[in-house]
Amino acid sequence: MESLKLKGIPQIEKLLQDKKIAHWFPLISRALTTNIVRETIETIRKECLSGTVVPSYSSITERIDKECRKKWRRRIMRVVNATGIILHTNMGRSPIAEETWRSAEAVNCGYSNLEFDLETGKRGGRSGLLPDLFSALVGAESALIVNNNAAAVFLILSVFATGREVIVSRGEQIQIGGGFRIPDILRLSGARLVEVGTTNITTVEDYLGAITENTAMVLKVHRSNFSVHGFTREPSTAELAGALPENVLLAVDQGSGTTGESLPGETGVAEYIRQGAHLVCFSADKVLGGPQAGCIVGKREYIDTLSKHPLMRTFRPGKTIYSLLEDFLIRRLNGEQSKAGESFGRTLWEMRKIGNRIIRSLGRRFLSITPSTMMTGGGSSPDTIARSLSIELRLPDKPENVSRKLRDLPIPIIGTIDSDCVYLNLATIDSKDVRYIISSLVTLIAEYAQCT
Repeated sequence: MESLKLKGIPQIEKLLQDKKIAHWFPLISRALTTNIVRETIETIRKECLSGTVVPSYSSITERIDKECRKKWRRRIMRVVNATGIILHTNMGRSPIAEETWRSAEAVNCGYSNLEFDLETGKRGGRSGLLPDLFSALVGAESALIVNNNAAAVFLILSVFATGREVIVSRGEQIQIGGGFRIPDILRLSGARLVEVGTTNITTVEDYLGAITENTAMVLKVHRSNFSVHGFTREPSTAELAGALPENVLLAVDQGSGTTGESLPGETGVAEYIRQGAHLVCFSADKVLGGPQAGCIVGKREYIDTLSKHPLMRTFRPGKTIYSLLEDFLIRRLNGEQSKAGESFGRTLWEMRKIGNRIIRSLGRRFLSITPSTMMTGGGSSPDTIARSLSIELRLPDKPENVSRKLRDLPIPIIGTIDSDCVYLNLATIDSKDVRYIISSLVTLIAEYAQCT
C-alpha cells in the first residue's frame, strides 16, 4: 500500500540530471544541491504517506529550484548600494578599487615572499612595506596590522593592561553595532576598568586623580555612532599626554580611520599621533577606504612589543589583506582616491548627471529625481547628513514588493523605502552600474506597465 502511495516520486539521480537543477551545481555546489533534492523528496514522501497526491514532475523540480535559489541568495555577492550610506556596515563598508584588486591578484594566485626575506634568503617578517607606508601617511613611528579594530583594541589591552587598571571616561564607554562594548572588551582582556568623569564632562584632573601604582593606561575611545552636545567638556589628547606620568600609556581607539579627510566630528589619526598618543588604532575599511583590517600605529617600542606577543598570531591577517592594503596605501600616498573617497566627494551636479541618464532611458512616468540625504556610515560623523539626490520609483505596487523585486535581481539593487515609494540614492551608485540599473528597471517597469 505504501509503495502505491509513493509511486511516481522521481529518483534523486534523475532529478540531479535535470538541467533546471544541475545548473545550481556551480552556484551552490553539487553537494548542497543534492542535500536539497533529498530533503525535498523526503518531505514529499511524508506528505504522500499522509494522503497527499504525488506532485507532478515539474512541480517537484520547481520546488527544488526554489529551495536552491534560497540557498544561493545566502552567498556573499555583489550588490548595488543605492541607500545613500557610503560606508554601509551591512554591505561590506568601503569597496576595493579594481586596480588594487588586480595588483594583489598575482601575489594571491601564486607563491609570495610573505615571510621570506629576499635580501638574506631567510625567514622574514610579514608586514612588508606597511609600517613605512603608515608612517608616511600618519606620521607614526611604526604600525601593526590585525584582523579588525576590535582585535586591535583587545590586543593592546591584553598586552599592556592584563591584571592592571585602565582609565576610561564615563562618556566613552560605548557600544557599537554587533554588541562590541568597551567595558566587556576590558573585562575579557583581564584589565580592570576605572571610570572617571561624567557622561558629559571629564577633565584632566579626573584622569590624574584616578591614577594609582596599578594604572597601566588611559584609553580614549571615539564615540563612533553617537555624539554628545550642549554642556560638554573633555581634555585634548595633547593636554592628557602632557599631564600623564611617563609610566602610563595613552592609547586612542580612533575607530573610523580618518586620515587626510575632513569629516565633521572626526579627529584624524595623524592628529592624535601629533598630539602625543602612544598608540592609535582604527579600521582600514571605513573612512580610510581599504580592505577590512585593524591598524595600530604609534611608538615603535610599543608596536614591537605587540608584534612579538603570542596573541598576535591569533589576530594576524593573511597575504590577501597584506597585499591589498600595501597597494591601496601606495596609491593613496600617490594621490589616488579610494572608492569611498569618490562618493564622499561626489557633487550634486554629478548625481544629477547620473539621474538624468537613467530618466532619459526610462522616461518620467514612473521615475523622477528628488532631493535626498546621504550619510557617511560605518560609525563615522553620526551627526553629518549631507544633501544628495535620489531616483524616486512610483510603481503601482506596495513599496515592499518593489523593493523585494529589486533585491531578487541577479545583482540585487538595494534602495530605501519612504512615503510609499522606493528611492535609489545617487550618492552611492557606482557610475559603472548605471547601465545595469537601467536595464533592470526597463524590465521591472514593463512588468508593471502591462498591469495598468
